[in-house]
Amino acid sequence: MTRAVIRDSLPKEQRSVAVVDMSANLAGLEMTSPILTASGCAAAGRELDQFFDITELGAVVTKSIMLEPRSGRPTPRMAETPSGMLNSIGLQGPGIASFVERDLVWLHQRGARTVVSIAGDSVEDYAKLAKILRMHEGVDAIEVNISCPNVADRGKVFACEANSASAVVQAVRRNTDSRIPIFAKLSPDVTDITSIAIACVRAGADGLSVINTLLGMVIDTDTMKPALAGVTGGLSGPAIRPVAVRCVWQIRQALPDVPILGMGGIRTGLDALQFILAGANAVSVGTVVFNDPTAPMRVHRELSEALASKGFRSLAEAVSYAHRSGDEIIVNEAEAPSDGDGADQDLDQM
Repeated sequence: MTRAVIRDSLPKEQRSVAVVDMSANLAGLEMTSPILTASGCAAAGRELDQFFDITELGAVVTKSIMLEPRSGRPTPRMAETPSGMLNSIGLQGPGIASFVERDLVWLHQRGARTVVSIAGDSVEDYAKLAKILRMHEGVDAIEVNISCPNVADRGKVFACEANSASAVVQAVRRNTDSRIPIFAKLSPDVTDITSIAIACVRAGADGLSVINTLLGMVIDTDTMKPALAGVTGGLSGPAIRPVAVRCVWQIRQALPDVPILGMGGIRTGLDALQFILAGANAVSVGTVVFNDPTAPMRVHRELSEALASKGFRSLAEAVSYAHRSGDEIIVNEAEAPSDGDGADQDLDQM
């Protein structure tokens, strides 16, 4: 029987100075922080770099890039909802040529770890994007966005079906340097997300990004019409966090060793801790940056403090901790070792 000691009552002054190893690893991508941006919420990081040093992040996850420039869906395309936001941007962007010339070069020169998110209308689009990125420096990982809900053709949401999801992942894997990890970004709008996750891993995904926004809709009660010109859009923000945590939990149970990048409604360090305990190896912070551009670094600090207060010496020790077996003994600080070396004994590795 493995015993774990959880220190719930560490004094505030000790929590603030407690040293926790916050390094994270996503399929070989070594990061000094487990906090990444979320695709679509910070473009390529230039705006956020005005508020904090983006090189201190685990990585910048870029807005999803397509082969050609795209204007996106018609306006209005954003609507506030209780505890969230509905967007129908429609993968607007400059196209891959402009991205690699302007943004990728800047990120590389800036010294930021970069996860490039890609999206396409066909399997061939994804293959071409991967082939182009292979020729350029500065790509630390690729996030394969197969799950954007705010596209006009729902048939192009590849993550809604195992065969189409695996076909895209396989095409990207074939055209990407084997040293570059690829993460499949999954949709919660499916009956069984674990079956899609398994299909993506079997097709060559090194890890999984969990989750994309949920398909939603708002009706304007004054006009009595849909609030968004595109009718439906992607719901993000705190409202979706319980769904995202559930998806991470289920996938971790089905795939114990596959790296997971968790996301969905993270606003605080304790929110991030839920994802880590559920099985995420790192997390992306998204919608909250519209209100608080410094949120990624604040979440990093709060997560570090939360881990210290629970007696964890490293982020890695907390990953999947909520899955521990029922026969493990949890005790409070009053029962913790008092031999003067408690910092090394607070948490036995599972």
